Amino acid sequence: MAQIDTTPVQSDDEWEQARRIRTRVFIEEQDCPPEEEWDGHDQTSRHVLGWVDGEAVATARWRTVPHDEEIVAKLERFAVLPDYRGQGHGTRLVHDVLDDARRAGFDTFLVHAQSRLRDWYEHLGFTSTGRTFEEVGIPHVEMVRREGD
Repeated sequence: MAQIDTTPVQSDDEWEQARRIRTRVFIEEQDCPPEEEWDGHDQTSRHVLGWVDGEAVATARWRTVPHDEEIVAKLERFAVLPDYRGQGHGTRLVHDVLDDARRAGFDTFLVHAQSRLRDWYEHLGFTSTGRTFEEVGIPHVEMVRREGD
């Protein structure tokens, strides 16, 4: 099995690849309305692509947000194309995005996890804050990972 390599989005062509993956996963598979998916935070987020054998198969973004009176890195929009799921690519992508945000100076990370993925995020070191909510009709749970406490 090929390893996923993660790189920052640095060109219009790469941004279009990220949009293609998010459209496939969030808009087509999960019925997220396009006006919700393209939320305006794309302009201020750091985007990454995950590559397997030269093909863009995954994407994610992170941005800074206030949370509990501090500025944290919020990790979002993790998407892996269906043919590449179940191979560890999502886990590697989360680790790579965490590393990228760490290099930018962050040690607290926030996710709004789909509730069905709560255990997976817990395995990756995130803890539920207890806050649950619906986003585009999908149950979510707020989770935080703090390092260096």
